[in-house]
Amino acid sequence: MWPFKTVYFIFGWLFLGAGVIGVFLPVLPTTPFMILALWMFSKSSVRFHNWLYSHRIFGPPLQKWFEYRVVPPVAKVASVGMMSLSYFYIVVYTNMPWWGNMMIGTVMLYTVWYILRKPSCVPE
Repeated sequence: MWPFKTVYFIFGWLFLGAGVIGVFLPVLPTTPFMILALWMFSKSSVRFHNWLYSHRIFGPPLQKWFEYRVVPPVAKVASVGMMSLSYFYIVVYTNMPWWGNMMIGTVMLYTVWYILRKPSCVPE
């Protein structure tokens, strides 16, 4: 079981790094990487899991996600907007076959549906 903990730990740091980079790059999402990092740390290191979960900056959104599955309105607008722009780019500027466009569009529509059906704030 030991090698798996090491793999989870390494991936936890990789996802954490990608999330931190995402703070500064608007095209890279921060929260999904932080959720993945938190999950990886939950499998490998209680210390780093607790550190990330209670972090001053990253902790509150992670806590809202794990307790209530909340996706803030800003994140909803940003994700739907970026997916729309990406799909427009794929359809207009690439030579992808029609079935490829349909597959990508279907996955993006499902993702949009999933994001939009999540609550936008913590229930009272």
